[in-house]
Amino acid sequence: MPDVVVVGSGHNGLTSACYLAAAGLSVAVVERDTVLGGAVSTVERFPGYRIDRGSSAHVMIRHTGIAEELRLDRFGLEYQDLDPWGFAPFGPADEQVALTFHRDLDRTCESIAGVCGEPDAEAYRAFVVDWAARNELVFEAFAGAPTRGRIARSLWGLGRRTGLSGVELSRQFLTSGDALLDVHFRDERLKTALAWFGAQSGPPTHEPATADLVGWAALLHRRAPGHPRGGSGMLTQALAARLQADGGVVRLGDGAVELLARDGRIRGVRTESGEVLDAPVVVAGCHVLTTLALLGTGAPAALRERVQRTVRVGNGIGMAVRLGTTDLPRYPSAAEDGTSYRALQLLAPSRQALRDAYADYLRGTPARRPPVVAMTFSAFDDSLAPSGEHSVSLWGQWHPYALRTGTWAQIAEREARRLIGVVDRVAPGFADTVRHVHVQSPVDLERELGLPRGNVMHLDMTLDQMFAWRPLPELAGHRVPGVGGLYLTGASTHPGGGVFGVSGRTVARLVLTDRRSWRGRSRR
Repeated sequence: MPDVVVVGSGHNGLTSACYLAAAGLSVAVVERDTVLGGAVSTVERFPGYRIDRGSSAHVMIRHTGIAEELRLDRFGLEYQDLDPWGFAPFGPADEQVALTFHRDLDRTCESIAGVCGEPDAEAYRAFVVDWAARNELVFEAFAGAPTRGRIARSLWGLGRRTGLSGVELSRQFLTSGDALLDVHFRDERLKTALAWFGAQSGPPTHEPATADLVGWAALLHRRAPGHPRGGSGMLTQALAARLQADGGVVRLGDGAVELLARDGRIRGVRTESGEVLDAPVVVAGCHVLTTLALLGTGAPAALRERVQRTVRVGNGIGMAVRLGTTDLPRYPSAAEDGTSYRALQLLAPSRQALRDAYADYLRGTPARRPPVVAMTFSAFDDSLAPSGEHSVSLWGQWHPYALRTGTWAQIAEREARRLIGVVDRVAPGFADTVRHVHVQSPVDLERELGLPRGNVMHLDMTLDQMFAWRPLPELAGHRVPGVGGLYLTGASTHPGGGVFGVSGRTVARLVLTDRRSWRGRSRR
């Protein structure tokens, strides 16, 4: 009988499993898919191409220390820095200029000065110094369960560091990202690049309380995002290898169909094969709605109803198009040394275009002029595509899961061509290099990765579903009231979506603390 069963092999579930196994517990991970890693996985979509199924750029986890604590480099994880981390071209091909965001702040300011002028470059320097310091303390609030004490300590530290009153500090964090940008900068191109980067969590930056989604970019000047050599899935492969080295087990293709609870405690898991794994602790790394469905009547009825009625999954966020090409996008403004291809290529002409795309989304239609993030990691990782060819991923934001008219089966190819066309307009000739196309509509993301309504963040990343409100106040502590021994991890929980891992580490620490408490009571 294992000490712990982890449901789902996503990176948060595997992170929990690794810390628990390292502490000496016997751990079994059960996964319905035959591919390890959930949304952090890589497969061969086309012959000779290794293609990420979900995330590609790893931003948050590089600031957590998890890879270092678990010594994942010993298990095959090799991060390649995305430096520069942002490349934003503007203007027609024959007049194109670009903003390039390097890890080095001086080089970034040089790029900004060359396009936007010295005042904006100096304003950006001051902005980065200020908001990086703020986000170091915000990150401390992310590093554990969102208790009032932890959040209060972070806010107190923010007040000391910035010299701002609590009222002014809260006002700045509750303002919109666009308002923050308007306070600091003049040039619309700089504002657009930062707004499009900030929108990657889902909410558009004209909405309230999105200021720090923009301010978070400041930390990328301290540590660049990364892409694992071999694909995003090398992170979860390394986690699984570390787990197995410590005696843990990963079972693919035999996921949980029922969480077994009795007398107010979790008792184990029933898998698709009919096997029952008895265990006093279960860590659910799946979506919170999936967890409650697996628990069934084992969960308090009032809690089940409240979760189903209250948490907002939203109407999807976007779609991905995975391409096999004979060349990289040839941006006229790209650096001659090829470093621009390391960056997230932020393809949005203006903040108004971002607002228009979101307006289309709210109407239940795909954006007519979608903003795109292009990723070209095969430019520096030769394991991702056959020799002389390239793997290019395109992310288009604000594509609704539920359409006003029609179905995704009818429009997926058309929308994929639209995203390719966005790249072709700023990198003329790119469309002619495309040889293979794999479309991941919101419906496809739900079907393949188990993401309800295709929301890659699990739940909307709005203020009322963050911190001590994610997914609900009574579940924010990663425990399930009335079901002892059941813990929640993953993007449904604090601190939310993205490749982060701290939710998994937090849950492992809670389990170990609770076990010591149980043992103490049993000895008395």
